[in-house]
Amino acid sequence: MQNGYFQIVSDRNEFGIILMQPSGGGEKVRLEEVDAYLHEHNLEYDFEKIQKAITLDEEQFIKLGTGPCPAIDTEYKYTITEDGMKATARIFAPSETGKRLSYKDLIKDLERNGIKYGICEQEIEEAFSKGIFCTDIPVAKGDPVREGHDAYIEYYFNTDPKIKPTINEDGSVDFFHLNTINNCKKGDMLARLFKEDEGDLGMTVLGAVIKPKKVKRELLKYGHNIEPEEDNTIIRSMVDGHVTLVDGKVFVSNVLELENIDTSTGNIDFEGSVNISGNVQSNFSVRAGGNIVVKGIVEGAVLEAGGNIIIARGMAGMGKGVLKAGGNVVAKFFENASIEAGGYVQTESSLHSTIKAVGEIIVDGKKGFISGGHVCATNSIEAKTLGSHLGTVTIVEVGATPAMKEEYANLQKEIQACTKNINNIDPVVITFSEKRKKGVEISKDQIKYLYSLVKMRQEQNMQLKKITVRSEELRQIIERQSEAQVVVKGDVFPGVKIIIGDVSTTVQNSVTYCRFQKIRGDVKMTGI
Repeated sequence: MQNGYFQIVSDRNEFGIILMQPSGGGEKVRLEEVDAYLHEHNLEYDFEKIQKAITLDEEQFIKLGTGPCPAIDTEYKYTITEDGMKATARIFAPSETGKRLSYKDLIKDLERNGIKYGICEQEIEEAFSKGIFCTDIPVAKGDPVREGHDAYIEYYFNTDPKIKPTINEDGSVDFFHLNTINNCKKGDMLARLFKEDEGDLGMTVLGAVIKPKKVKRELLKYGHNIEPEEDNTIIRSMVDGHVTLVDGKVFVSNVLELENIDTSTGNIDFEGSVNISGNVQSNFSVRAGGNIVVKGIVEGAVLEAGGNIIIARGMAGMGKGVLKAGGNVVAKFFENASIEAGGYVQTESSLHSTIKAVGEIIVDGKKGFISGGHVCATNSIEAKTLGSHLGTVTIVEVGATPAMKEEYANLQKEIQACTKNINNIDPVVITFSEKRKKGVEISKDQIKYLYSLVKMRQEQNMQLKKITVRSEELRQIIERQSEAQVVVKGDVFPGVKIIIGDVSTTVQNSVTYCRFQKIRGDVKMTGI
């Protein structure tokens, strides 16, 4: 395949342009290219004749003037792609009296014009040896950047905090088969770190280095009873126990087994999980870094767990009982108690209790009632019965609260302020660093000031990370507000107050089998 091309030639006492037609499916001579070439060399010509010859595929001599043929050497024009990864040249034939340049001349000219990397010497030499004109010839090719990837960690245990307990056929909850404990054996691989790949540098034909995108590094974070292997890329359990993931850190804990929490034990503060086969008496506290499982009853005590709290027989809080879990809370019943869960809450009944859950609240089983108190969940609340025949004041709330929205707005302002402070500090630190590199003398006061700026930047950066995490949590909660709902699979009695986000309604008449959602700015009830 050969593109068409043109050349200035002589014919006796005249000179003109000859148009060579393409062969093998090549491209026709470009009219605009001929036009620019003749104009550049101040040669007068009949535009219509040239246009007609190209259109009709006529190979002919078109007179341009009389006298000797102008001496025009081999010429070429370069094109570089926008990303700088490829340069092409179109070579134009010399006039009959012009100098025919070599491929080495073109290479030298490329270098003079800054095209110095990835020169396609073989392709250029071939184009000159075969007399290939008016064709895009690759003359330089850059090396594309190879992007890497972030480091990542694979965990070989269940990290999902939303595991639900088993519901029996009769509607009761099986509190002894909850599937919420991640047991591990000595030698078990718990996690593997796949290190970051930083990628490879690229290079444009102009010699500019292209850096791959920055990748994130990761570290395997872990507590006691864990052994690292292979340069800290694998961790294994050193004991039989329970594994959890808390704030990105892997913990393996031996479980503390106790019969009762009373005067014989005093208050409990344990890094791992705590199993209590009996009861927890009033005025005592149990704090655990993992889970707390109580097979008996909890009275007016305080239980705090980094993981889940499971109470097989429920809690009679006496107005002073508190349950606070980073994960889920599951109990047979709650009475005059205060409950907070970072995950979901599940029970068979709630009487005069305050419940707050980041996830959902599920009150089912044989009774399935919420009577009195204030229950609040971000996603949803499900129950069989709300309120009572006596008109007990019962508040049921879902969705993002106005306080959450206000906190989110304030956090956005704090993020902007921290970012601005960091951006103001960086140029000053850079300026000082450059002065020191150049040997400029810096006073003690200036050095002291520099250290104070560096410390301030570190503090601002730590604060920025902290508030960014909280901001993202609130953003996700607010975005899910449209999905927030209260579902009742039985009766709702008068006096029950339903709050969804920033709107509310009080039930005036008994209703059954219904769903409450925020629709067009108001709380609406629909059937289920």
